[in-house]
Amino acid sequence: MSITSVVVGIDVAKAHVDVWVLGAKLDGQRFDNDAEAHSALAAALKPLGVALVVMEATGGYEATLACAPQAAGLPVAVINPRQARDFAKSMGRLAKTDRIDARMLAQFAGVLLRRDDLGSLISPLADKEQQALAAMVTRRRQLVAMMLSERQRLQLAIAIVRPSIEAMIEAIRKQLDDVEVQMAGHVQAHYAELDKLLRSAVGIGPVASATLIAELPELGKINRREIAALVGVAPIANDSGNTRGRRRVQGGRFEIRRVLYMATLTAARYNPANKCFYDRLWAAGKLPKVALVACMRKRLTTLNAMVKTNKPWDKSLHGA
Repeated sequence: MSITSVVVGIDVAKAHVDVWVLGAKLDGQRFDNDAEAHSALAAALKPLGVALVVMEATGGYEATLACAPQAAGLPVAVINPRQARDFAKSMGRLAKTDRIDARMLAQFAGVLLRRDDLGSLISPLADKEQQALAAMVTRRRQLVAMMLSERQRLQLAIAIVRPSIEAMIEAIRKQLDDVEVQMAGHVQAHYAELDKLLRSAVGIGPVASATLIAELPELGKINRREIAALVGVAPIANDSGNTRGRRRVQGGRFEIRRVLYMATLTAARYNPANKCFYDRLWAAGKLPKVALVACMRKRLTTLNAMVKTNKPWDKSLHGA
């Protein structure tokens, strides 16, 4: 990063956002968190020659905001809140206010700007179709969680409340069916070719395909190491001096990892290439979950290569 680089940190709240700019001046550093204010913020930032905008993931409040500067051609990185807080503590900033958080995010943006893999941190611009699909995938996930909760309650329920729980389960089931039909129709209308490509791999069904399309738009756009680290299936070293600690996976996109886990379970049984790889790791003394995570990583990098080259699964390339 040069001394003239302009970086921006944005702290996002439900009602407003606080903005801190390093390398330039910006008037009105608090904006409402609504569409009109987002456009005004993007218009204010565009002439400044911003090198990077950083904001935290806040459970959805940042989604629409991130699109405004992206649409204006500004690079935006949406980071894990824990990363931002750890950075603030490392800088000796123990106090926490919206204004302080925005300033620390701007300073963090200056650090990120020096990284060689900055491209993997830049959030791709989500179009309306992808946002709609992501909303449907999230809603399906919520309904599945609600269904599980009601079924667990039913197991312990006494007779007088069982009809109420059963009625709720039936209502959730109908909603779940409706969302799945809507989700499948949306995928076929907007992502038919990509869906066909992903589902050519054994273990990738309609739900897994829709989730990958909606929540992993980087698939096929970055290399295998970056995609593995992004999802959270890359082993993290834990060494110090002569000590060689146990490698673990952590961080990443949990929902993608959960879908990938279920897809890999199926592939480890019915896909000869994946089954052979799993059996070889098992025979080498790897723990079952370690072997399975390695299969997940291999499967993810294969899907990444398939999307990058626009070629479906070819079993002749994955012989045992």
